[in-house]
Amino acid sequence: MNAVSQVFALIAAATHLVLWPLESFLYGHPRVRRLLTASTTDAPQVRLWRVNVGFYNLFLALGLVAGLVALHTDEPVVGRTLILYLSAFMLAAGVTLAVSAPRLWPGALTQALPPVVVLLAHAAS
Repeated sequence: MNAVSQVFALIAAATHLVLWPLESFLYGHPRVRRLLTASTTDAPQVRLWRVNVGFYNLFLALGLVAGLVALHTDEPVVGRTLILYLSAFMLAAGVTLAVSAPRLWPGALTQALPPVVVLLAHAAS
């Protein structure tokens, strides 16, 4: 796996690591809600959903990190498989977000762009 794919896998992991506490723990702050949903309206009924989505992002990020570690140890096939699968997964989730909530296109782009680069750079190598 080339260096560009690896760097963008790391960027995708970092993005999802940053989103984890914002969605799971800091969603109660109006600035965070505006950043994530483009609205300051509080929706306490979605708290459980937000915590789940936040931890989902954490696990995706940790999967990419595990893939990068495996890539640089004795398991390059496992590492490449994890990175490519999770990148495709993140891309699909970004497209789903863009289609289901078009007003959240900046978040969808943030979620989908690094994995697209991972997949394209890998395909080009």
